[in-house]
Amino acid sequence: MSGIPLGVLDLVPVPSGSTAADALHHSIDLARQTERFGYARYWFAEHHLNPGVAGTSPAVVLALTASAASTIRIGSGAVQLGHRTALSTVEEFGLIDALHPGRLDLGLGRSAGGPPQRTAEGEPFEGHTPNGLRIPARFSFAHLAGHPRTLLQQRLLNLPGAVPPDYGEQVDDVLALLRGEYRSPEGVAAHAVPGEGADVQVWILGSSAGQSAETAGRNGLRFAGNYHVSPATVLEAVEAYRAAFKPSAELDRPYVTVSADVVVAEDDATARELAAGYAPWVRSIRTGEGAIPFPSPAEARALPWTDADTKLVADRLETRFVGSPATVANHLERLREATGADELLITTITHDHADRVHSYRLLAEEWQHR
Repeated sequence: MSGIPLGVLDLVPVPSGSTAADALHHSIDLARQTERFGYARYWFAEHHLNPGVAGTSPAVVLALTASAASTIRIGSGAVQLGHRTALSTVEEFGLIDALHPGRLDLGLGRSAGGPPQRTAEGEPFEGHTPNGLRIPARFSFAHLAGHPRTLLQQRLLNLPGAVPPDYGEQVDDVLALLRGEYRSPEGVAAHAVPGEGADVQVWILGSSAGQSAETAGRNGLRFAGNYHVSPATVLEAVEAYRAAFKPSAELDRPYVTVSADVVVAEDDATARELAAGYAPWVRSIRTGEGAIPFPSPAEARALPWTDADTKLVADRLETRFVGSPATVANHLERLREATGADELLITTITHDHADRVHSYRLLAEEWQHR
């Protein structure tokens, strides 16, 4: 499968016992290392009010990371447009592109608190695809809609009284500013300098067959499907994107990457041990607490756990790929085949940085020999 590129999605996780500064240093080192291993892209996610995640601003982390590597593409996975403007986004990425031209991916996402995404009509599929990929039952985030932490995040991220524009309209504005074609309803031109004319690859990230997939398709943009976040809806998301796709000056056919949670070690048992902190970490996110510092295997085993906790994180545990290089590569081949992905995006979290680097190295070596 060496013809299918692998990329990296980094949340800048903060392991227990370490600091956000440690996490940033580790991410910069990981970008340097994964470039050497042959990964094609290195993306940073955006999360807020999570003690266990230091990636609060993709543009800032990209600027800090850009000089550590020279050939790997760097980008956002994704900038959350719900609490920022098209102009600020284009200007931020324009600043980075001015010093590191031709290497930036601008991944755009919807943020929490917007209108709900549509899902595909009909009975949702649950089970395994013909090639064996697990598609779990849908998970509902409805319990987080009115959660105090969710409401606080929205209040702190948005200016008082501000109403986020329609996501599709924001993407249109981003594209117009990048192309130097922006005009206000009154006909006034706006030119983002730096930003206008930047050699930036625009991606849309989406988790369902809703506005994100439709926006990516109608604009002829690249699309990233989130199997690692919403495994139940990844197939309908990429299908909706392809159905909506219209050729553009940049793309003449749909182009998809799909994300996966991965931990690789020399053997399956060692990998499972390294991944032990994943379940309580996901639980902390889904209860509304916010991501806790990623626990060590021993710390994870010492935490209380209930049947309700298992149910809360079951879909994520069932769909992560943990094991030896061969075991994980086999899972990734199923994911690529089931989704028709042109690339795959790998996110790996372990407590120790060395184990994380080693996981990416082992996977790259296995993938290149397939």
